[in-house]
Amino acid sequence: MANSAVIPANSERNYVDGNALHNKLLLNLPTRECETVYSELVFLPVRAHDVLNEVGEQIKYAYFMNSGLASVLNVTRQGKSVEVGLMGKEGFVGVPLLVGFTSSPTRVIVQIEGSAFRLSAATLVECLRTCPILEKRMHRHSQVLAMQASQVATCNTLHNVDERLARWLLMSQDRIGGNVVPLTQEFLAHVLGTRRASVTVAAVLLQKAGLIRYSRGSVNIKDRQALEEAACECYGALAKQSAKWDSEIGYQQHRPDIAH
Repeated sequence: MANSAVIPANSERNYVDGNALHNKLLLNLPTRECETVYSELVFLPVRAHDVLNEVGEQIKYAYFMNSGLASVLNVTRQGKSVEVGLMGKEGFVGVPLLVGFTSSPTRVIVQIEGSAFRLSAATLVECLRTCPILEKRMHRHSQVLAMQASQVATCNTLHNVDERLARWLLMSQDRIGGNVVPLTQEFLAHVLGTRRASVTVAAVLLQKAGLIRYSRGSVNIKDRQALEEAACECYGALAKQSAKWDSEIGYQQHRPDIAH
């Protein structure tokens, strides 16, 4: 799995296999860790609805998201699902591998198509033995996902569908950039844990207020500030804690570019 081109970590841009590297866990690693990990990465496009991890099944690969969006879903025995986590280029799929587990308690599915860098589970474990910076970053990301799961569980229990929809749109926009979020009402119903009809009503409310414009297959965010005001407190709580953690590890940002 040798790569055709790897630019050192201190360069302005990083490339693996001729593909620009955007994943924040992999960017700007120490040179020795770059040499260890980059040569093992495989770039691949990921399509909407691709399953990266499945409930109860062996985790064969870790995926470092490079673009697009992946959802972490809890799935019932009846096949119903609800989203408990969301990640883009700030994260990776395969968290249980960090502590020696080899099976997944959740389904991780690609929600918005993009790309990822894949690493076999065995190779990841071996690389982390000599990559302490990457290992620490990945453990921190696992804490961010745990925080998300806790906050989203509260959100799904206490808040109205329109508030939850606003929160979800903001979190998605943070990760993919731009004002257009590709989605379907059916998928939104799955990730929000509600009926499709309820999603329709919520989308109409936000559209009538001038916050979004919904068309088949996508939502255009028209007024970001108003959408933040319409969202429940959960979005702000996630953003605030993420900013606090960033400051604790020395990030000097006047405003976080992502609400984890």
